[in-house]
Amino acid sequence: MRAVALPFRSSVRAGDWVAISGQLGLTAGGLAEGFDAQAESALANFVGELARHGLSPRHVVKTTVFLTDGSSYGAMNATYTAVFQDEPPARSAIIVRDLPLGGLIEIEGWAYVPSV
Repeated sequence: MRAVALPFRSSVRAGDWVAISGQLGLTAGGLAEGFDAQAESALANFVGELARHGLSPRHVVKTTVFLTDGSSYGAMNATYTAVFQDEPPARSAIIVRDLPLGGLIEIEGWAYVPSV
């Protein structure tokens, strides 16, 4: 079976900036089971996109986190702070009705590429 081409890139560099598309809690086997596993996978996928551009979480200046259930906000914060420890980026958290593929969490963001 041939993979379907999606009409977006998972991340794009534009000058000194990298925009990272929304990352779901996908693993090689599909959508991870349960909120905690999806949150960990979504953040790992986000960090993987940063690494493709030679960046790390410390380069991120803004994220937006989408949740399908507001009661998972605390659990999201616990997983999120494990990735963004010292100086977390600016962030919005938005409760939505649905996410693609039945996801429970999605994270997107912007990273700054230093010119050093």
